[in-house]
Amino acid sequence: MRQTWRWFGPADTVSTAEMRQAGVEGVVSALHHFKPGLVWPAEEIAKRQREIATLPGGGDSGLAWEVVESLPVSEEIKTQAGDFRSHFEAYRESLRNLHEAGISVVCYNFMPVLDWTRTTLRAPQPHGGTAMLFDLESFAAFDLFILARPGAFDDYPEACIEAARALAEGMGEAEKLALQNNVVAGLPGANDSWTLEDIRGHLERYAEIGAERLRANLVDFLSEVVPFAEGLGMRLCCHPDDPPFPLLGLPRIMSSLSDYEAVLGAVESPANGATFCTGSLGVAPEFDPVAFVERLGPKIHFAHLRNTKRIAPAHGARSSFFEAAHLEGDTDMVATVRALVAEEQRRKAEGRADWQIPMRPDHGQDLLGDLAVQGMPGYPLIGRMRGLAELRGVMAAFGGIQG
Repeated sequence: MRQTWRWFGPADTVSTAEMRQAGVEGVVSALHHFKPGLVWPAEEIAKRQREIATLPGGGDSGLAWEVVESLPVSEEIKTQAGDFRSHFEAYRESLRNLHEAGISVVCYNFMPVLDWTRTTLRAPQPHGGTAMLFDLESFAAFDLFILARPGAFDDYPEACIEAARALAEGMGEAEKLALQNNVVAGLPGANDSWTLEDIRGHLERYAEIGAERLRANLVDFLSEVVPFAEGLGMRLCCHPDDPPFPLLGLPRIMSSLSDYEAVLGAVESPANGATFCTGSLGVAPEFDPVAFVERLGPKIHFAHLRNTKRIAPAHGARSSFFEAAHLEGDTDMVATVRALVAEEQRRKAEGRADWQIPMRPDHGQDLLGDLAVQGMPGYPLIGRMRGLAELRGVMAAFGGIQG
């Protein structure tokens, strides 16, 4: 597998020199300063490529921008509101500009309003480091008693409501604001100034949109952009819902193997594929990573190899969880890597030009020097480097390291 690393640009606390020292082969990045629905200009793409290719003090880093994560899908497209058709054209234009720059793999997601959702960004761990955490009752406290979302009480059992009430009553205003900011922190640089009214306004756009309609809107989006991407020889890959269950009354449509089979089968094309995120999908107790690879392996265009660990409290299908070390969570990472390497070998024997699957270690724990840096939550240097080293060892055991 191709060993890649997510980088947020020059403001990232990890430098291109540090990526190179970590043994990274390629870079995953995006132009987060462009709002969804806008075209990514060719000159801005070229600028990011130069930033990745250059060491902090000058000189060639030996790295290149290989995967886009993410080219965001606008809320207008997701809800089919406003001038959403012009956003289809903007998306195609961005794909054209990326293709002309030599980038062929584009990750996106179709999660309404929020990206990944956590309640604590740096929860202390027994080893002295920290990890991101989703606590269901803390989230319920935000939903029920801080956001005060209409209809929220219908979404939680009584025991969860009472636990959430006690948590909310024990919070000061600063703690409530910190929880609010943590909940909306998943989209880098985009949601840090959202007020409660902003969140309520976004939720109102989905008042009449359930899972069936949202999936239909996703299929419409794919029908508009996948044939264009296929013509360019590009690969689009949808990231799963994180976590893989409904939040804030919003529908979830990419949370399981069956969800992926339905959506990838609706627009049949080599350009319509999956981002295989074992951490997001692995929060669901029924997730079987090997079965996912065996069923959809030819359509996996990108892999996020990370691990999560389910913990109490849990209510029904919804569970609390934290970001575990890469080999220590609920997902059998050794079996997962073995299945992915076997898929690569099958593709190579078939003669596929895109036989090698780009992967990256994801959502590492803050360890050692990471604790002083306080960089982008989930994207520390040392925690991810540990994860990459562990994954590299497993890959090597199954012949997944290219000499």
